[in-house]
Amino acid sequence: MKKKGLLILLILAVVAIMSTCLFACNLSGDDGLSAYELALQEGFEGSMSDWLDSLNGMSGEDGLSAYKLAVSQGYEGTLNEWLASLKGERGRDGASLSIQDVYDTAVENGYQGDFLTFIKEFLNNQVKSDCYGVSQGLMSSVSISAQFQVTTQGYYGPTVKTAVSNGSGVIYKLDKSLGNAYIITNHHVIHYSAADEPDGISANIKVYLYGKEYSDYAIEATYIGSSSAYDIAVLKVEGSEVLKGSDAAAVNVRNSQTITVGERVNAIGNAAGGGISVTEGILSVDSEIISVKDDDIVQSYRVMRVDAAINSGNSGGGLFDSSGELIGIVNAKYNSEEIENIGYAIPSNIAIGVADNIIDTCDGTSETAPSVFRLGIETALSQSKAVYDESSKTVRIKETVAVKSVTASGAADGKLTEGDILLSVSLDEDVVTIDRVFTLSDALLNVREGDIVAVTVERGGESITLQFTAEAQYFTAVK
Repeated sequence: MKKKGLLILLILAVVAIMSTCLFACNLSGDDGLSAYELALQEGFEGSMSDWLDSLNGMSGEDGLSAYKLAVSQGYEGTLNEWLASLKGERGRDGASLSIQDVYDTAVENGYQGDFLTFIKEFLNNQVKSDCYGVSQGLMSSVSISAQFQVTTQGYYGPTVKTAVSNGSGVIYKLDKSLGNAYIITNHHVIHYSAADEPDGISANIKVYLYGKEYSDYAIEATYIGSSSAYDIAVLKVEGSEVLKGSDAAAVNVRNSQTITVGERVNAIGNAAGGGISVTEGILSVDSEIISVKDDDIVQSYRVMRVDAAINSGNSGGGLFDSSGELIGIVNAKYNSEEIENIGYAIPSNIAIGVADNIIDTCDGTSETAPSVFRLGIETALSQSKAVYDESSKTVRIKETVAVKSVTASGAADGKLTEGDILLSVSLDEDVVTIDRVFTLSDALLNVREGDIVAVTVERGGESITLQFTAEAQYFTAVK
């Protein structure tokens, strides 16, 4: 092993040990094996140092990285959580990988410096464990340019000009062999109310991959649908030779309800229209409501707040966790001389729910807005508290949500009643616990006509499950 490669490997391992993230997961599966033991079980023949090398994205002869092995054995956490578990905390194998252990491994593999020199080299290189995550985010990020034709009436008659909106997007679904992709961005990136185009939607949209942000590599994209109420739009790319020959990748999506305040995040987007760039910060608030004025209409959005720098052009770009998984779509920032570092992103559960809805509802049809299932109830928060989880060392908000009222002739009429405590909602085999006031509405974005939706409530001290058929009259187009 070359010393340079070994140093990178060791730095990554030390970062995992010294990480200040408040994650702690059980790496071992039901069989009680550690990740390294799982690798050996799956045919990996290298030393522990060779196995750690897989953390840098390289795979051994078995063709699987250590993280993928853990996932194949039932591990359900993110890469960042899995890295934290390398510390050995609460692992069934009882092992603990200390900085001294890593140094000893370095010496065994030819490292000749003393312990303090090893630490100094690590500090001087300043390599962060989340570089992998940033790289993943970059390969699924795009710049977007949307042009509009605008006709104005002047003293000498009409004048036609071209307006340009610069924004960002993420590659959501990808078939690189065909050069096809779906791209998620903000509605306001591809919409301009003063434009001549129908509905103010740009008819000339181009996207650019990271590293190919030049006119020669422009990829034409078509508009599939959007919703200003959610500020989400979906674009489609077909038969792109640029995409076929690239290393672009579809984004990995994380359940935004699993994020915790204080996590490191990266906003990746076309800041100031100058091309893809990365800013870093933390998640400041996991859920809040903001009001934004768009075309003289005030829209309210549920968003996450971050302190990563957000600038014009970041709109539509991804907000990623330190593992490179998408947790939100950036859509706004707070503009004030008195306020600093307040940016906003639409949580991934909403963004992906709306995007999937648009793809299913609009692609190949004349429809351009998502169709959302409504139960016909108003909910109310009956209790809220912060709960400290000793096992994960994290704090989460837990809420109790109750039915406040039921709409006559709605889907829930005659089934749900005022005062019911909402416990969970199920679609097929996907059961979602309702422990936040927004959980139910987020889940209903995934309902399609004909689906059976099951809602479990607490009524009179008993748990009751009620089923609803998603009939056409209970859907609303949300433009």
